Amino acid sequence: MPRKVNEENERIKRQYLTYQREARGRDQKTIDMIASALFDFEKSTGFKSFKAFRIEQAIAYKQKLSLATHQRTGKPLSKATISSRLRMIKPFIVWLADKPGYKSRISYGDAEYFNLNTKDMRVAHARRDIPYPTLDQCRHAFLSMPDKTIFDKRDKVIFAILMITGIRDGALASLTLKRIDLVEGCVHQDARDVKTKASKTFTSWFLPVWDEYRACVEDWVRFLREEMLFGYDDALFPKPQRIVGKNGFGVSGLSKEPYASATKIREIIKEAFTRVGLHPFTPHSFRKTLSLWADKYYPLHEEFKAFSQNMGHENVATTVNSYIPVSRERQAELIRGK
Repeated sequence: MPRKVNEENERIKRQYLTYQREARGRDQKTIDMIASALFDFEKSTGFKSFKAFRIEQAIAYKQKLSLATHQRTGKPLSKATISSRLRMIKPFIVWLADKPGYKSRISYGDAEYFNLNTKDMRVAHARRDIPYPTLDQCRHAFLSMPDKTIFDKRDKVIFAILMITGIRDGALASLTLKRIDLVEGCVHQDARDVKTKASKTFTSWFLPVWDEYRACVEDWVRFLREEMLFGYDDALFPKPQRIVGKNGFGVSGLSKEPYASATKIREIIKEAFTRVGLHPFTPHSFRKTLSLWADKYYPLHEEFKAFSQNMGHENVATTVNSYIPVSRERQAELIRGK
């Protein structure tokens, strides 16, 4: 069944998405999220022209979201998800209010009807503790990972490099051999070809967490360069080489191409922990593990500032606020002077 569209709406949405990409510098992932949110709202109105916008449509859409369920889990949408969806639409209404053919029908104040109520906003943006592994749990999971096949070895190196750099999984998936320097002991996260957050370019030096992690990474890089004859532009963590045989599709070693997303990396890490009966921690949780370690390992302000930069943060406060929360119990101890 063909997707229903309103041609007039499509044209104005195209202008808005171009504005977001070219003028506001949004990346393609964000553009796709905005387009999805706008389509969902448009669908709720029966694809009426945006020129016919009424605040009742915004109110009805919020009610629709409050009753909606997640397509995969079947659970009600979280307040955070609803808030994110509405935040994608609100700036569009503000933008429309200044455009010919729309400004006589839409006011800037109309966009405010896409706000959640105060109570739901608090729930949506409440800071929640994210589970993370201890260093001992990470070591146990790592040592328990199999290493019989070439893919087993690759998976162990993925675990190891996460532990010595704290690199984000999206950036890790896009790494090529030219971005890792064994002599200096670092990974150059160059935004020209590494999918870093907010397209930042920075260097992550190997953290002295455990020598076994670094040795694992170094052995893998040498293996790719010297035995597999991989070049600088080839993937550091390549996906399987698919072939067509008599019995259909099969796998024949490593290709030289990276994975298109971080999905496989997340699966590898979760499986490493569940294999030993632990919580299925994510690659991102390693950043909290390392930040808590660094808080003690680098007591001087300048040292911790260097670690923060290693994580891709321009401000130490970002590292502290994101990954080193003070628990209620610890807050009480500090205040009481214990």
